[in-house]
Amino acid sequence: MINQEAKFILGGYRPGGRDAGDKMFCAALEQAKADPMLAAWLARSQAHDTAVAGKLAQIAPPAELRAAILAGARVSKKKPSRAASVWRHPVWLSLAAAAVVVLSFSLAVWPNRTEAQVNRLADFALNDTAKEIHGGHGPEEGALQTLLGQRTTRLAQGVPVDFATLKATGCRTVQFQGKDVLEVCFVRDGLVFHLYVLRSSDFPKLPVGAPPAITHRDGLCCASWGDAKEQVSYVVVSEAGAQAIRNLM
Repeated sequence: MINQEAKFILGGYRPGGRDAGDKMFCAALEQAKADPMLAAWLARSQAHDTAVAGKLAQIAPPAELRAAILAGARVSKKKPSRAASVWRHPVWLSLAAAAVVVLSFSLAVWPNRTEAQVNRLADFALNDTAKEIHGGHGPEEGALQTLLGQRTTRLAQGVPVDFATLKATGCRTVQFQGKDVLEVCFVRDGLVFHLYVLRSSDFPKLPVGAPPAITHRDGLCCASWGDAKEQVSYVVVSEAGAQAIRNLM
């Protein structure tokens, strides 16, 4: 199964894991577990579906809608019903058309905006890593560097970060879209990595809880992901290649 086939199948997978036991989705879900890019796509798709469902749930139907539907069900098909005339009213037709346009627009634009923001963040981290100015100081950063350098630390499982303390005690701070981003450089197994940390509240368009998405460019490789528990997003960059990045996860 290629990723395009898996995406086609997973397009019908409902948020919340309600379809996890359905055999139709098993192979595609297993492929998503093994492929970080497909997993990231699935997470974005599920987040979008949840957001759209939440917006639709906020729409309150007219008070007379239920009565109109029941009235239409009771009358003969040959006899013009009042319910039908209600739905043919220009106001209701305009509202229905507007709802379709808004929903279609959100379905098309929301994932694209999210993916574009993820790509912009990856570009920012790759560009900053290519610079020669790096490094910070402070006991909190030193402790975090030690933790990140340990083989038992799995970045995708969560990294304890006190953003305010790291910034206040000397961690290198850069700007992305006018907001603070921390950089922590660390070494694991002789390889150098650059970890960028962002507060989710500063970047609401970034998906929180999404699995790592890997990007390659000009000899550098990076992975970006969000941590719903810590309410932060991360990007880790290195010249060591994709496998070294995956080993961190």
